[in-house]
Amino acid sequence: MSASKEELCLNALVSIAKDMYEQMKAGKVPELKISTRTKHNIEYSEESEVWVYGDRKSVRSAKSVRGAYVLLKMAYVIGFLKEQLSVNKSSTLRELYYISENWGIAKFDEQSESDRLIEDLEILTAFQREHFHIRPEEDGATVIGPIKIREDTRRGKREIHCQDDVGEGGYQIPVNVDKLEFVECDADFVIAIETGGMRDRLVENGFDEKFNAVIVHLKGQPARSTRRLLKRLNSELNLPVAVFTDGDPWSYRIFASVAYGSIKSAHLSEYLATPSAMFVGIRPSDIVNYRLPSDKLTEQDIKALNSILSDPRFNSDFWRNEVKLQLKLGKKSEQQALAKYGLDYVTDVYLPERLTELGILK
Repeated sequence: MSASKEELCLNALVSIAKDMYEQMKAGKVPELKISTRTKHNIEYSEESEVWVYGDRKSVRSAKSVRGAYVLLKMAYVIGFLKEQLSVNKSSTLRELYYISENWGIAKFDEQSESDRLIEDLEILTAFQREHFHIRPEEDGATVIGPIKIREDTRRGKREIHCQDDVGEGGYQIPVNVDKLEFVECDADFVIAIETGGMRDRLVENGFDEKFNAVIVHLKGQPARSTRRLLKRLNSELNLPVAVFTDGDPWSYRIFASVAYGSIKSAHLSEYLATPSAMFVGIRPSDIVNYRLPSDKLTEQDIKALNSILSDPRFNSDFWRNEVKLQLKLGKKSEQQALAKYGLDYVTDVYLPERLTELGILK
């Protein structure tokens, strides 16, 4: 009988601790090599059409006090995950951080530290945190549109139509979207929206019904479950994906995480990224062409835009021209700025024009 995913995951985790033990047994100072998570170590995979880590490695070594603490904490986490998997329990990233309070000198100083260590284990094992039975807090991202899904619940399977069976907020995306089945779909495309206010505008104006669109609320920087759902809708149902955000560098990075994969989770790009996703806007050129109300760029905005110019994921004429224009203008604008022309303008004019330009609407 072949091993289950959980068994394979457990073996991969234990092998990390075993390797450190074997190094010490042989009289060596234990160390681990792991892919460096920077924009200088991501490269485009022609085969999978996503951005993945390159060959650069960082070393976690007990030769330094800091490195020794990292390895110690990793050993504690592996022990915790081993126990959790053995009894088929799960926990959240937040709970893991608090659980470490009982680990003495191995406890985490802040949650970002424990979150990063889980990411390290994902890279080292080639398994996702969901396989460790580690989940995030609820992110609240939702879906509304002409699609029926089947999900597992504690009371068995149930089917939900994401227009007919949900409220105005839509169907809340679960943590593990791989357990969802797509039963029926009458949609022509997916539009992923950064802000809740704009999602509400599209729903109130009946955009999903008029254009046969699945509306996905990203809720800012999208959770992995949201990105995974977009990937599945695109690859399994062949639905084009458009991303509609504010016009600032942080929003462009939201698009990048959907289309290209994020830098810190490039090891999951093939699982999460949707390379064919298209950027709707707001674009810097929209500020000029639509004479949109705008705000002045902050120093942090300017620094982020300059960073984008050296980010290989944005290495195209379109992004270079748009970012350089924004730096020249010194301005940024929000999705809601389109309300200057009325509450229906975004759904009656802006989006139909842009989606037609992109070839999504015929």
